[in-house]
Amino acid sequence: MIIQGEAVRIIIVTTIAFAVALIMTPFWARMLRRGSFEKQIRTGTETPVFNELHTRKAGTPTGGGVIIWSTVLGLAIIFGLLSAFFHGVWDYFNFLNRAETYLPLAALTIAALLGLIDDWCGTLGIGGAPGGGLKVRHKLIIYTLIAAIGAWWFYFRLDWDVLAVPFFGNYSIGWWYIPIFMFIIIASAFSANETDGLDGLLGGVSLFAFVALTTVAFTLNRFDLAAFGGVTIGALLAFLWHNIYPAKFFMGDTGSMSLGIVIGVIAMLTNTTLLLPFFAIILVIESLSVIIQLTSKKLRGKKVFLSTPIHHHFEALGWPESQITMRFWIISIVFVALGLALFFISKTFSY
Repeated sequence: MIIQGEAVRIIIVTTIAFAVALIMTPFWARMLRRGSFEKQIRTGTETPVFNELHTRKAGTPTGGGVIIWSTVLGLAIIFGLLSAFFHGVWDYFNFLNRAETYLPLAALTIAALLGLIDDWCGTLGIGGAPGGGLKVRHKLIIYTLIAAIGAWWFYFRLDWDVLAVPFFGNYSIGWWYIPIFMFIIIASAFSANETDGLDGLLGGVSLFAFVALTTVAFTLNRFDLAAFGGVTIGALLAFLWHNIYPAKFFMGDTGSMSLGIVIGVIAMLTNTTLLLPFFAIILVIESLSVIIQLTSKKLRGKKVFLSTPIHHHFEALGWPESQITMRFWIISIVFVALGLALFFISKTFSY
């Protein structure tokens, strides 16, 4: 009975988040335009393929990720306050939980605000990156700081040092938990940032990742964390309504940074670190393509791909943007299903 009630609760909060985000989208879109949050396409000779493919997108509003995180944070605060003052039915919707949702909410907010500043700098052409904004190394420093805080919280405050290995069980890894945690958070944030390059691409693959992680959280009876995931799913669906090709606005770093970091945090909270490559396969492929390209250029003086991240390679080959996005979505669905199958089979074997 409890399981059924929690399932209904998650469906309801997901639907509420979708409705709220969808209703608020026109307001946020006007705010972005009035604030001149318009995409600036890179200039110069460093990225000729990208410049040629994306010049037409210059002037499109960016920073649309605010729709996602503001909905999640706003509903968390509203439900939390209503529960604190009125109790009753509002306790049912409240998903604030120190052990389950404080950290992902904090990571979401901090990363989102830093990403919003980066988007703002980019629209003004301020910063060291081509076209404005933070350089990659500066973003990596930010990711590292957030990851370090999260690792400290997990290891020293929550006393977590266990890594789950599918089919083999849980292993206490001591202080090694700290660098592993930091690697997961930095990698997921970096990969999400690299994936955000086509209309609807990151929004879609993030949606599937959150569906997987929410399913896992629910199965582990982490119901508040599952509700948090459900609210994020609802907000992502509303965002995708306007972000699919041709996008009315782009996600921006305020969305990609926050989503990437939270995906990593939830993977650590649910102890599904080794399944994350299945839940976020496209993020892995995108970041690997960048690493391979940079390594090849450094060691061989030659490129492996026409352009990276790899979705730009397929664009350069002549694939339509919507076709690339849909095919990457399909790959995500297949690997998410496989990852969930491994999770449930492994869970069965553990008993």
